Amino acid sequence: MSHSGGGGLPSVRDYHDRAKSILSKSVYEHFAMGAGDNGTVVENRRAYSRLLLQWRCLRGVEKLDLSTSVLGHHISSPICVAPSSMQKMACADGELAMSRACAKAGTLMTLSSWSTCSMEDVSNAGGVESPRWFQLYISPDRAFLQNLVQRAERSGFVALVVTIDLPRQGVRFANLRSGFAPPPHLSVVHYSLSGRAGGAGDDDYFRSSADVFIDPAMSWADIPWLKSVSSLPIVVKGVMSGDDAKEALRHGVDAIWVSNHGGRQLDGSPATIDVLAEVVQAVDGRVEVYVDGGVRSGTDVLKALALGARAVFVGRPPLWGLVCNGEDGAGDVLGILNHELEVALTLCGCSSVQSVPKSIVVPASRYRSVL
Repeated sequence: MSHSGGGGLPSVRDYHDRAKSILSKSVYEHFAMGAGDNGTVVENRRAYSRLLLQWRCLRGVEKLDLSTSVLGHHISSPICVAPSSMQKMACADGELAMSRACAKAGTLMTLSSWSTCSMEDVSNAGGVESPRWFQLYISPDRAFLQNLVQRAERSGFVALVVTIDLPRQGVRFANLRSGFAPPPHLSVVHYSLSGRAGGAGDDDYFRSSADVFIDPAMSWADIPWLKSVSSLPIVVKGVMSGDDAKEALRHGVDAIWVSNHGGRQLDGSPATIDVLAEVVQAVDGRVEVYVDGGVRSGTDVLKALALGARAVFVGRPPLWGLVCNGEDGAGDVLGILNHELEVALTLCGCSSVQSVPKSIVVPASRYRSVL
């Protein structure tokens, strides 16, 4: 899918800037900012600038193939959408608009369990054009969690994404300073419909939800339990070391997602792109590996593919599109990223996203002048 430029903005940065001007300060900061002093958010971006792409000329790249597969499901591009909470703060249709945008783009959407639209409605909105995954946290209420998992399976979601980097919520100064709380007319439907926490609009919102969302005692032993209550593949999201990747394999996961929660959990942690190669080496081809964090261009995507990612997930960029123009805005952002990926592939002499050599990525330090 190529970006046509039909009425949209030219770049992800432009969508970010427009969205920032539309949203209230507290909602923008909730979406954009990370833990502590925002160091990990910044590092996720900086790390990509430390990697350069090596041009390869006269390679006869006449036809490009961006298509690939994740867990056996065909997608039109390796650029997929990561889970983002409470998308009705971005536009009136929220996750429904994002689901439709992903379906039109032929790519994968991951629905946050902290969503403002039900999984059933999101599944219906997206139809059968592209696969959807459901993201969840390990809840201390296992009966509730089992019901949530089985609802996802009945609703047509094809994998479960278990976020493992949130035994408790990170310290987010931006939210604390702004006193952020979701608008009172919104609710986190998968939790409020259950009669549990999840109502919005008060300062104790996150703390009152913690007993449902987060189990600080969660451990690797919870992965086999999840597999026992669902036939869906299990993707663990939040792996940031080779050792944890090996532990995940020992407990039977089906795929590994390198993520630091968009920099929203632990300030001062490594960038995901810096960790990716270590995880890929540890996995050694036994399961697929994905990555998110700091991806803002098609060239970023190509760098991640070269370092071993099967798919690359973006969270904030399509959210900015959603703010600016709903479904069409999110779709346009995906189109921009895909067009940039096509150009980068061509200039690096690659015809397919499934055969990108690691050699096209080089450290920027190689070309520093010594004066």
